[in-house]
Amino acid sequence: MKPVGPIPAGYDTIAGELAIGGKRVSELVAEAGRTPLFVYSRSHLDARVAELRAAMPRRMGLNYAVKANPHPDVIAYMASLVDGFDIASSGELAMCAAAGIDPRRISFAGPGKRDDELEAAIAAGVTLNCESEGEGARALAIGQKLGTAPRIAVRVNPSFEMKGSGMKMGGGAKQFGVDAERVPELARHLIENGAEWRGLHIFTGSQTLSADAIVEAQGKVLDLAAELTDAIGHGCPKLNMGGGLGIPYFPGDTPVDLGRVGAALHARVADLPASLADTELCIELGRYLVGEAGVYLTRIIDRKVSHGVTYLITDGGLHHQLAASGNFGTVVRRNYPSAIATRYDDNPTESVNIVGCLCTPLDRLADNAAMPEAQVGDLVAVFCAGAYGATASPTAFLGHGPAAEMLV
Repeated sequence: MKPVGPIPAGYDTIAGELAIGGKRVSELVAEAGRTPLFVYSRSHLDARVAELRAAMPRRMGLNYAVKANPHPDVIAYMASLVDGFDIASSGELAMCAAAGIDPRRISFAGPGKRDDELEAAIAAGVTLNCESEGEGARALAIGQKLGTAPRIAVRVNPSFEMKGSGMKMGGGAKQFGVDAERVPELARHLIENGAEWRGLHIFTGSQTLSADAIVEAQGKVLDLAAELTDAIGHGCPKLNMGGGLGIPYFPGDTPVDLGRVGAALHARVADLPASLADTELCIELGRYLVGEAGVYLTRIIDRKVSHGVTYLITDGGLHHQLAASGNFGTVVRRNYPSAIATRYDDNPTESVNIVGCLCTPLDRLADNAAMPEAQVGDLVAVFCAGAYGATASPTAFLGHGPAAEMLV
């Protein structure tokens, strides 16, 4: 048998069922009217932000990376918890606008911003994280056309990366950001040509569980920001230090030691160089804020045995939860945290393969997993589904349509 990943803390049981937000999963499915269903937990969002606030220096702001989960209710709820929002498209800008978020709380990153996206962001007063000299020139021209000074920070491609990062966003040739040695000249050009200078964005990697790797990268980011600010010859109004904090998905994964990360930042922030003395600091997090707050619920619609192997076939699958299927950048497939949600208190009695409804052998949610005996009608829960689930999966594949979503 293969173990499943660690189920996040904070979930309850009522009458033997998994409960989220004080309600049994069967009640939540009844409210939604169907499965599959993503459920996002307010209490988990509250707890995660509270943990971060307690661990980090008071001066350190907290930005939410909307790409992790752009559900309208999640965006609106996060507005009361975080200091800023990071977007990656004009579509996400429209979502934030619909939630009533002040555009001056928003920064916009991405290596391929179209002119219409730049114009919408500049007109609204969003900070552009400039990814190239060409983008900077287009932003200045659009600002001149609008009669508005574009608010611009420069995204830096540093020479280093975050060790152990699931996705490396810096170091070497990258489509992201401006190579560090070219940043001062670009920044001075933007300032001299009328941009409102907003500082630097240095993102080195994501989904790291090693506190030591995160501490090392954050220290290098602060050093580089000070060096670049001195070379630019203007202050650094804001430094977005990126994210990198990961969550446990697989057997053997352990949570980031947040206390270690926070302690190191306290020490560094207490001893910043003069060039960063007045700089607004923030970290940018997506998955770490919302990942463990989400549960994907899918109903068993058939139970079958093939060559002695038991299959639980559900009405969900990789078209909603691509990452759990092992088809989202995973080299060796391992089981996500999962459970029979309607038999949550029962002990495992059999080994099963949990699969989706799609006509492809890639559609797997759990392999050879120890579960209590489940029948048609039972609900399966896939945890850590709050980030890069509904919107990072091929929802249109085979025409089954999107899952329902709710915040509770």
